[in-house]
Amino acid sequence: MIYRENGQFKTSYRADSAILAIRQDRWAMAALLALAFVGLPLLGNEYLFRAILIPFLILALAALGLNVLVGYCGQISLGTGAFMAVGAYAAYNFQVRIEGMPLILSLLLGGACSTVVGVLFGIPSLRIKGLYLAVATLAAQFFCDWAFLRIKWFTNNSSSGNVSVSDLSVFGLAIESPAQKYLFCLSFVCVFALLTKNLVRGAIGREWMAMRDMDVAAAVIGIRPVYAKLSAFAVSSFIVGVAGALWGFVHLGSWEPAAFSIDRSFQLLFMVILGGLGSIMGSFFGAAFIIFLPLLLNQIPHWLGIPMGTETASHLELMVFGALIVFFLIKEPHGLARLWSTGKEKLRLWPFPH
Repeated sequence: MIYRENGQFKTSYRADSAILAIRQDRWAMAALLALAFVGLPLLGNEYLFRAILIPFLILALAALGLNVLVGYCGQISLGTGAFMAVGAYAAYNFQVRIEGMPLILSLLLGGACSTVVGVLFGIPSLRIKGLYLAVATLAAQFFCDWAFLRIKWFTNNSSSGNVSVSDLSVFGLAIESPAQKYLFCLSFVCVFALLTKNLVRGAIGREWMAMRDMDVAAAVIGIRPVYAKLSAFAVSSFIVGVAGALWGFVHLGSWEPAAFSIDRSFQLLFMVILGGLGSIMGSFFGAAFIIFLPLLLNQIPHWLGIPMGTETASHLELMVFGALIVFFLIKEPHGLARLWSTGKEKLRLWPFPH
């Protein structure tokens, strides 16, 4: 009875096309943002920020970028880790080679460099698709791994290939404590989530979804495949590049090319599949699932009094991930976001959810 929209009339097109059309959704979003920006910084501890919330936010941002390409435009990509690495190393070079470079500008320029690389490796999508496109994007992963490992200029001539950043600050305010880093990442995620939501609701997003559903029919009605596909690669790579820069600067602080290996690409793809293809909310669901499930699996044996070694727990985690991916592909291809949407629709129509 609480989640009903009786009496909520829409008298303008602006109100009808609002992102949160139901009053209860607006209240819930306001409460969630208040908790995220005010409650958690006051109540959370260092472990919560460093091990859970900051990785969750950055991976959710990267999954959001990948969802633009895979979920909305239907272009398969296995090189997301490479685009994250480009964003991280480009932001690092802007930061160390240009005196007085603002942190936010370095992160955005890292995303811009990732955009250039993403568009270059997205050009094959104009001629190939499916498995062949996945292999082409996989080539980006191997090429970037080799470049950042062998070309010393990218690592500022570091002998070990390891780079590090310190003394982060924005507008003269130091970002040192875990709570400050969390708020910094949260601000980026909120801004990019809002921009992406509005983008996919507009003309560009409709072009992406038309290419995803049937590219030949989309071309017949006047949609340019070159523009639609390359714009999807550009937007996706930019968001992923910024996420990679945040991962290196804020979460790791010191990293090497192995931090953005092919395992990271597969992890992000699993997030998108489990969370929901073509859904902004699904990116957050997938990231939360990937972050919280290992913690839960590690605690369940202790709660039940079952002795379990570290290797067994890690193998169990991989088995559960694989089983859940197969389950969602068969039973609910649209992932957790679809289950969430179905539950909301049933509440809106209760007690006659049919």
